[in-house]
Amino acid sequence: MRALLNPEPSLSSISPVNFSRSRTFSHKQIHSSLHFSPTYRDRWIERKSRLTVKATLDSATIDQLGLKESDIINPTITSSYRSSKLPKPNQTVLDAQTRVCTGPTQTKPLTEDQAFKVLDTILKSARGELKDEEKVSKAQLGAFFAAMTIRANAFPEATQWSEGERRAMNTFWPLLVRVLPPDVIFIADPEGSIMGMGSSFGPQYGGNLAGEMRLVGALREVLAGGHLGYEEVQGVLRDILPLKMEDNKVGGVSESLLSAFLIGQRMNRETDRELKAYCLAFDEELGPPPVADVRSLTHYGEPYDGNTRFFRSTLFVAAVRSCYGESCLLHGVEWMPPKGGVTEEQMLKFMGANTNLSFMQAKELLEDEEVGFAYVSQREARPSLYSLIGLREHIKKRPPLATTEKVQQYIKARGREAIVAGFYHEGYEEPLLMLMKRRGVHSGLVVKGEEGALSMTTRLRSGNASKGLPVNYCSGFQSLSTESAFEVDGVSRQSFSLEVNAKDYGFEPTDTPRTDRSISKNIELGLAALRGEKGPAYDRIILNAGMVDHLLGCEGAEDASVAMDRAREAIDSGKAFKRLLNYIKISYKLK
Repeated sequence: MRALLNPEPSLSSISPVNFSRSRTFSHKQIHSSLHFSPTYRDRWIERKSRLTVKATLDSATIDQLGLKESDIINPTITSSYRSSKLPKPNQTVLDAQTRVCTGPTQTKPLTEDQAFKVLDTILKSARGELKDEEKVSKAQLGAFFAAMTIRANAFPEATQWSEGERRAMNTFWPLLVRVLPPDVIFIADPEGSIMGMGSSFGPQYGGNLAGEMRLVGALREVLAGGHLGYEEVQGVLRDILPLKMEDNKVGGVSESLLSAFLIGQRMNRETDRELKAYCLAFDEELGPPPVADVRSLTHYGEPYDGNTRFFRSTLFVAAVRSCYGESCLLHGVEWMPPKGGVTEEQMLKFMGANTNLSFMQAKELLEDEEVGFAYVSQREARPSLYSLIGLREHIKKRPPLATTEKVQQYIKARGREAIVAGFYHEGYEEPLLMLMKRRGVHSGLVVKGEEGALSMTTRLRSGNASKGLPVNYCSGFQSLSTESAFEVDGVSRQSFSLEVNAKDYGFEPTDTPRTDRSISKNIELGLAALRGEKGPAYDRIILNAGMVDHLLGCEGAEDASVAMDRAREAIDSGKAFKRLLNYIKISYKLK
């Protein structure tokens, strides 16, 4: 047997002193690198070998470790973290959803050929002519027909149905209405004003179970292009979550209705009250959050679906900022659609850290003077919201939760608190800041980093950059009071917005390192930077640590250049690298 060889080093080949170029994987090497006890070392090797063997080892080493072929996976690429238990969506309909399940100005109507192909696929699936992964899921049906209905009812003329879509629907609807389930027929024509044939069914549909009846009532408003109140949204979410599969039903409600609700609210552009409902609905799901005894805590809200192209720096930035008392709480998931990119949880799991921490365990790491940062998975923190991952893949486009899950406060602090979140689409910066103020933190910051993530870049702005806000755009607020921002009025906050130019702080322009879904490449870049290796990744970690300190108004960061010097010293002294290794070791012991 021959394992897949990969030239990228894993953590096992990196020592605190220098990078080893050896590709072997031995007990002695790990022990000398991380200074683990023999007992801990053996457990760590067993875990790491299962995760990284296919990426870094040859067959002789595999035999030496006594591993079975079934233990061998390739964790270096993000797609390997997608659960095999999740059914895959039909690709033809998913491609159509990419075009039509979006906003009033972004929607791209289907051509006649595309519309005929999609509706023919749906018809064949409803008749039982498609098998396994070719089947169109109920969630896809709900999302697709919700998009078509909202476009017909509420979108401007340019993004309403094309003539080709109308001809295709006129051809297929008389056939579809005979085989589609009642909930999908309702979604496609809730008031009997769109399709003609079968139009009397929609107005009479009321759902089945109690939770479903409430959802149907809310969905009528959403499908007409309308909006809901705070209590209405929270009531729907709490009725149906967490999802549980039972006879093709999830949590007492059909997948079609739920997916239509989630994508419909996003297509209508959520109001502030709707976003607040999503953001706060499950705050007490596991009881009140613990309070960490730290003087400053920053909550990092990276997009949960990760990076697919460029270096993701936040994990390494957290290790740097923790060196001088700026505690950091990261949160996310292992894998999330639609991008399914590199996430902090993947990197930590790859390196052998514990990614199943409870709130109290994360609090312990935040308070540990040798660590000072922590990661909490949505799987542990919000089981109800985590249960939607499979459904979200079949919706294709991001639902409202993609915005609100970035503004969470899983642990509170005795000292000052701040939230930082990444965004991409213009228009969501103010809603994100609104949610941060609702959380009651002292300062808040939104960053348009690369790929909509938090990483600001040292790359020069391209002359043909896309329209809208530029990369490195930042907007935020600082509370001028020592009290919680929740307790003071808006006059006591200082707001700001700016575009960060890295050249102003002495950084030479460099292209952003590409990782292209490679977890090990992202780790290699980050660890090399924390070891003091100068280059684009090193610069980005310093830029992002220093600018966040400065823009949040952190102590000792009044001058941005001084803040960056402080971050640089944390790396060059070896402290930041040691903090990350401490996190891996100590978090693992908390299992």
